[in-house]
Amino acid sequence: MKKTKINSSINSFPNVRLRRLRTTGAVRDLLQETRLSPKDLISPIFVQEGLKKTQQIPSMPDIQRMPLSKLVVEVDRIMELGISAIILFGLPLQKDANAKSAFDGGGIVQKSIELLRKQFGSKVAIITDVCLCQYTSHGHCGLVVNKKIDNDKTIDALAKVAVSHARAGADIVAPSAMMDGQVQALRTALDNAGFAEVAIMGYSAKQASPLYAPFRDAAYSAPEFGDRRTYQMPFSNAREAMREIETDIAEGVDIVMIKPAIPYLDLVYTARQTTYVPICAYSVSGEYALIKAAAIKGWIDENSVMTEFITSIKRAGANMIITYHAKKMAELLSR
Repeated sequence: MKKTKINSSINSFPNVRLRRLRTTGAVRDLLQETRLSPKDLISPIFVQEGLKKTQQIPSMPDIQRMPLSKLVVEVDRIMELGISAIILFGLPLQKDANAKSAFDGGGIVQKSIELLRKQFGSKVAIITDVCLCQYTSHGHCGLVVNKKIDNDKTIDALAKVAVSHARAGADIVAPSAMMDGQVQALRTALDNAGFAEVAIMGYSAKQASPLYAPFRDAAYSAPEFGDRRTYQMPFSNAREAMREIETDIAEGVDIVMIKPAIPYLDLVYTARQTTYVPICAYSVSGEYALIKAAAIKGWIDENSVMTEFITSIKRAGANMIITYHAKKMAELLSR
C-alpha cells in the first residue's frame, strides 16, 4: 500500500494537538487501541495429590496449591469472572527417575481433567502442562542418562504424558520441556491414539530465566543438579527464538508460546509480525512476585501496574496471556 507523504507544515503544532484526543475519559475510551478482556486470560492452577486443604505459596502471595476436592470451586469462581481457560500443573505424591507418575492414568492431572470435564463439560478450555520436572526425582524437565538430558527418550515420555491427558479430556496439551522434536512427537502420538482434535500449545521460546524461581518453589521442581541451560533458551538470542518458533510451526504446533512475557515483548511482537499462528505469552511467577512484593511494600499501586503490564503483552501481539493475575485482572475488568 502506498504511503501518503506527510506535509509537515500542515500536520504539526498548533494545527495538530494530540491532546484533543485525551480530553475526557469518554474520548479516551473511544480511541483506545488495545482492549483487554477476561477471555484473553488463562488462569494457572496448582493441584497437589494427597493435599487435604489449600496451601499458600509464600513466594507467590494469594496463589495456592490446592487439593482435588477444591478444584471445582476454584474453576467455578474463575469462570464466574469471565475467564474460560485454565492451565493445570500437577504436583504428585510419587517421583522417580523416569517420571512414571506423569503419564499414570490415575495421576493428579488426569483425575483433575476428568473431574472438570464431568462438572463443566466443554464450558472451560482445559490446557495441561506437559513436562517432567514435577515428576522426576532429580527435578529436570527431561530424562537423565549419565548426568545428561536424553532428548529422544524424553520426547517419548512427553508423548505418553500428552496422550494420557488427552484421554482424560484435555483440550490443549502444552509441552514445556524445550526438547528438540517434542511437538512432532506429541502430534504423532496424539494422532495415532485417535486424538487428532487435541491441540498443541508449544512452549516454543522458553528462556532460561531466573524469573521461574517462585514457580519452582510452588511446584517443588528445582533441579537437583546443574541447571536447565542446555535445553531452555539463552535470553540474549532473539534470532534463535524465532528459529525455535519456526521449528514448532513446521512440526505442527497449533499455538506458540513465549515465556516469560514482559522481558520478551520484542519476541512477541516479532512473532506476531512474521507468523499467522496464535500466540500465547506466559507472564511467569517472577513477574507476578515482583509486582506483589512492591505492592505489599506500598511502593506501587498493584492494580495499575498489573493492568499496564498485561495490556503491554496484548499490545505487543499476544492473543492469549497466562498470568497469575488472571482472577484479579478479570475482576477489575468487570467493574
